[in-house]
Amino acid sequence: MSVTYPAGEGEQPGRIMSGEMAEQPGTFRRILDRGAPAIRAVAAEIAARRPRFVLLTARGTSDNAALYAKYLLEITLGLPCGLASMSTTTAYGAKPDLRDVLVITVSQSGGSPDLVASTQAAREAGAVTLAVTNNPDSPLAAVSEYHIDILAGPEKALPATKTYTASLLCLYLFVEGLRGGDGAAAAVLPDLAEAILARKDEVRTLASRYRFAERMVITSRGYGYPTAKEAALKLMETSYIPALSYSGADLLHGPLAMVDNISPVIAVVTDGRGGEALQPVLDRLRGRGADLFVVGPKAQVEAASAGFVLPTAGVAEEIQPILEILPLQMLAYEVTIARGQDPDAPRALAKVTETR
Repeated sequence: MSVTYPAGEGEQPGRIMSGEMAEQPGTFRRILDRGAPAIRAVAAEIAARRPRFVLLTARGTSDNAALYAKYLLEITLGLPCGLASMSTTTAYGAKPDLRDVLVITVSQSGGSPDLVASTQAAREAGAVTLAVTNNPDSPLAAVSEYHIDILAGPEKALPATKTYTASLLCLYLFVEGLRGGDGAAAAVLPDLAEAILARKDEVRTLASRYRFAERMVITSRGYGYPTAKEAALKLMETSYIPALSYSGADLLHGPLAMVDNISPVIAVVTDGRGGEALQPVLDRLRGRGADLFVVGPKAQVEAASAGFVLPTAGVAEEIQPILEILPLQMLAYEVTIARGQDPDAPRALAKVTETR
């Protein structure tokens, strides 16, 4: 089964982004068929070196993928992780002791100077360095000791879609490899992703609710929190709607005061412990009369103002984020089109952002 989302020819606004969203099931199959053995081999070599700590380095969309890896590593391996502050080395010249530390740098292009410089500095400081990129010939791959190719193929649209989900899947397989697993739970992803992407008419109808939204709040907990952050980024960079992402726990510590029945709230409800932890937040939001949009299990969607039911039955909680983001990518696309804008060409953005 192939998915075209949406059908169109010529210079139709969003045709590049829509085409790349549609490639995601095929990308998952390619990673599982061709990429998984190489990922397991890298994981086995790094596991043998017994890192005591993991430092994750990334920017933008890749930073949200890195946050997903942080949850995986801490929950499944009990391995403490941190998100790097690159300016400590690139701007301030700090020289931390990184012996026995695994530094994972996630980057679609592998070309941003600060990512390359901080990874090089980490390697010189004694770290085991791993680059996770969509470009095995990139400067980042060259300075890293190990590399994982996410095999997403060229990505031309400025909003990253397929490289985000490909990064998630590769990071999941890598963490599984660190603990000696085979990642078999991911085998369900290609077919489920195909079915989700085929529901474009449903998402288009949902998007009409938010065409004139002036701001959005997006929340989740646990494995779903990186999805909330990535969804907010997609909405901001395509439709220019200010979208604020919060952990459900943080939302209750003050920001809940800005929630009313006008500004939409999107809740990413992972089927598992993360969703259970989010339940009190959902109750508070409903109590405030929030316009609540839920991405998650059927029962949660039925209790909300609107939503998108995810096929979560039999899907491990830790891989649900790879599916959760798909309807939210489509939502960002559809809202942008409805507002008369082109999601392929967000203003003031470039595909490779060269921060230093």
